[in-house]
Amino acid sequence: MKALVYHGPGKIEWEDRARPELRDPGDAIVRMLKTTICGTDLHILRGDVATCTPGRTLGHEGIGVIEEIGSAVTTFHAGDRVLISCISSCGKCEYCRRRMFSHCATGGWMLGNTIDGTQAEFVRTPHAETSLYPIPAGVDEEAMVMLSDILPTGFECGVLSGKVEPGSTVAIVGCGPIGLAALLTAQLYSPAMIIAIDLDQHRLDIAAQFGATHVLDSAADDIKARVMALTDGKGVDTAIEAVGVPATFLLCEDIVAPGGVVANIGVHGQPVELHLERLWSRNISITTSLVDTYSTPMLLKTVGSGKIDPTRLVTHHFKFDEILAAYDTFGRAAETQALKVIIAFEERSA
Repeated sequence: MKALVYHGPGKIEWEDRARPELRDPGDAIVRMLKTTICGTDLHILRGDVATCTPGRTLGHEGIGVIEEIGSAVTTFHAGDRVLISCISSCGKCEYCRRRMFSHCATGGWMLGNTIDGTQAEFVRTPHAETSLYPIPAGVDEEAMVMLSDILPTGFECGVLSGKVEPGSTVAIVGCGPIGLAALLTAQLYSPAMIIAIDLDQHRLDIAAQFGATHVLDSAADDIKARVMALTDGKGVDTAIEAVGVPATFLLCEDIVAPGGVVANIGVHGQPVELHLERLWSRNISITTSLVDTYSTPMLLKTVGSGKIDPTRLVTHHFKFDEILAAYDTFGRAAETQALKVIIAFEERSA
């Protein structure tokens, strides 16, 4: 089979690999139909994710058709179309019982990280019964790809960890795909104000279309002063960091209101200063998290009902044999205006 393989910082190759086989009774082998590229994949290419070692097939998102199941899998069958969660969870260990599936003792973020992932024609998915979801008939399958990772990540790590609530004020620092996913899902809680902040005017325009009440260009504006002016000098109740660089985290420290929350989503590859000399007396909470995907069942229903349309995040389409071009396009998003790309595999009979 063909797969997209990481060979160290800055090096990926589209190459032939052996088709995966069942290893554990709870496994399933899935033939991929659609996948995408995540900002975390770009962090891997920069060398920011030490757990992903050379030789790994990348990718942790997508949908597909089950080809084969292990002896312990009873709720899925060959031929089922499924959503693949970016997080694999046993559902039984201490962390899973606390809904911290990302820290599952035998799972977590494995695909495209510590085991081979979804940017391949076939993938082995551990803990299939608690890590796959049946795709409802008639739904938009591109929307389902967005439910593998980006939508639950923006929702859980940004909106829920950030304690967004009716009437609150929210700033989203970074209007890439994950920031926009947080913007879409924040509106489920009716905040009074959502301030979108970015360097890219095109992304700010998209944020306005997606429901931001204010958009601020961090290249042109004094962001702290503008946010304070918009919030009567208080700052925002929730500052969502959705980039993963020191400057954006420091900005969140500057604009969060007393009693507020800085909710970090970004993948950080460098140390960040924490200015406790300013924050210690302000009742600030700082949250960090890897998505747990406990919200996926709810989001499936919400997307199915039309309350959220994550296909609005999709800007480019590629065939699987064009995946290197897809990476180039996604990696140059400022030039190409890419948000999420869909990579489609040739569909054939099982």
